Formats: sequence, C-alpha cells, structure tokens
Amino acid sequence: MNASRIRGLLAAFGLILVAGCTSSGNCDSPYASSPQFKGCLFANPPNPQTPPGAGTWTIWSRFIFASKVGTVPVDAIPVRPITTAQLEALDAQANHVVRLGHSSHLLKLRGKFWLIDPVFGERVSPFSFAGPKRFHAPPLTLQQLPPIEGLILSHDHYDHLDVPTIEYLAQRVQRYFVPLGVKARLVDMGVPAERVQEFDWWQAAAHDGVQLTATPSQHFSGRSLTDRDRTLWASWVIQSGEQRLFYSGDSGYFNGFKTIGERFGGFDLALMENGAYDAYWPAVHMTPEETVQAFQDLRGKVLYSVHNSTFDLAFHTWQDPLNRLADLSAAKGIELATPEIGEVLTVGQPRTNKRWWAGLK
Repeated sequence: MNASRIRGLLAAFGLILVAGCTSSGNCDSPYASSPQFKGCLFANPPNPQTPPGAGTWTIWSRFIFASKVGTVPVDAIPVRPITTAQLEALDAQANHVVRLGHSSHLLKLRGKFWLIDPVFGERVSPFSFAGPKRFHAPPLTLQQLPPIEGLILSHDHYDHLDVPTIEYLAQRVQRYFVPLGVKARLVDMGVPAERVQEFDWWQAAAHDGVQLTATPSQHFSGRSLTDRDRTLWASWVIQSGEQRLFYSGDSGYFNGFKTIGERFGGFDLALMENGAYDAYWPAVHMTPEETVQAFQDLRGKVLYSVHNSTFDLAFHTWQDPLNRLADLSAAKGIELATPEIGEVLTVGQPRTNKRWWAGLK
C-alpha cells in the first residue's frame, strides 16, 4: 500500500467509523446513571431528521481507494506569530480568543489563560510517523504558552485530544474540564487525577471566575477500533463576566442547539464546527448550511468558524467550508469571524472580517 493510501486509511481511523459497533446488556460502570449511557456505551438521543449515512466498510473503502482533489493546500496558509508579551498585553478586563488552528484555541478570559482542544502535534493519528499532517505551524509553540488556568476538551478524537500536547501540559494546567470517561485518558498521559473534573451534559461548575457548562452534541468517541463510545462527547458554554461563549466541539445538526439557545438566552460568540463533513457521515459533522442553522438556533451574535484549514480529514476541498459559510453568512446578514491562524478576536469588539483564503490554492 503506497503512502497516500496509508494516509487515507489513517484519516479514516479518526472516524472509527461512523457506523461502529454497539454493546448491550448490563455492565458495572461509574457512568451507568448518566442518561447518555445506554447498553454499556454512550449514545446520542434518537434523531430521525438525520439522513442515513454509509456503512462502515463503504467508508473504509472510500478512504483507501478514492482519490482526493484539493483537500490539501498548495500555497502556504497564512499564520500570524504571536508572542507571550503580546498575549500578556491583551486587556485583562476583556475576553479574547486566539485561533491556534483546527479547533484549538487559546483564550484570555479576564486576565487568565485557558485552552480549548489544544493540538500542537504534527499529526492527528495514533502514529507519529503517518496520518493527517498539519498544514501549518501553530502561531506559538507549547514552550511559549503562558500559565494555563483551565483546559476544556470536547471529546477524545485525535484531532481534539493530542498526546504530545497533553503530556507537555500535564503539570502546567491548573484544571482540566472534560466529558465523562475522558479523565482516564488524561491520567494515562500524566495529568494528576485531582486536577481533572468530568461532566455529563448540563452539568456546570465555576473556576476562577469562569462558569462552565457541558452541553449536548451529536457525535461519537474513540481512539481505537475497540473503544468506540466508551467516553462521552460534549459542546461547552463558557461564561466570563457578562459575556457568554459557545463551543460546539464536533457535532451533526440536531435540535439540541435550539434547546441550548433557549436555556442560555443566546451567545456573544459561537465557535461552530465547519469542516470534515460528508454525505457518507451526515450524523456526526455539519455542512456549512447546517452550521448556519445551528448558529441561528443558538441565538448567537457572531459566528466563528472552526474545525478547518489545518488537517485533511474529509473529501471536500480545504477552502469549501470557508467559502460556503462566508457566502451563506453574507446572504443572511450574519456577522462572521474567519480569523487567520494566530489572529486575536476580542469578544464584543468590532472587527473587519476578510476572506484570507481567497486566491490561495
């Protein structure tokens, strides 16, 4: 098997796969009381509106044998390097979001630094030598990160939970906030157990002035062929001062977005998944059209595009998520944020959005 086929196979590994095995019967689990835990595994609520996807072997075969066109950029992705001094200089009374790439973000929330799904590794794969490779370097290195107060994880897939990143940060983060079952993953990577707090959907906690709530998403979990759905997945609501932020994690479209919007009364900024979608797996990732609908359901003020421009994880071109979301947002009068890698967005402050990818191949 040639190198391109191996890369495709490993990309499929990250999907594991969208029609994986289930379990039934009783089991002794600390998560048995969770409404999301059914038949010894975590599960999404039924969603009859989701179109049917392809079967496991159909998806595997496509990743192994189908050709990809335009999924990896030829031109360099623009990156704005950012220094620790620049981060420290950001207004400590405001809330800031720094795009690191894909779904990884560094937040400065009223003077303290937080991370969301940080991935600094070269590949999102169970192997260091093969698998989807990043298109660009992060705008700063792990060593340049300021002290981190909190780290938020949406689920345990390789493009959201990165071993080399967590191993480096293990003792350098004050508190980890994760869905049910993910704590054991972090402890295996060297994180002290007492620093990790697990959440079921709708559970909330406060830490150093920030209010966090784990909210539903429609996805799945797993890091091998044998552990699918052993851990939970989640979206997150982050309230800092008077501002509310939403992070979708990975999710297909479902009515949970409307419920979240109703419960919280809207969001100043919504970081929404926009990439890695496909008709073969419609239940677990959103098309740009669904992303816009989810944002409207959430009652968001600013739509911030994530989950694109860093890794080749599907069959659409790398620009497709950005082009479609930008066109849809313009047509609907939605305020859109598609920051460059390394760009700082200050929540609630006016900014000029630009299509930085325009003209790039």
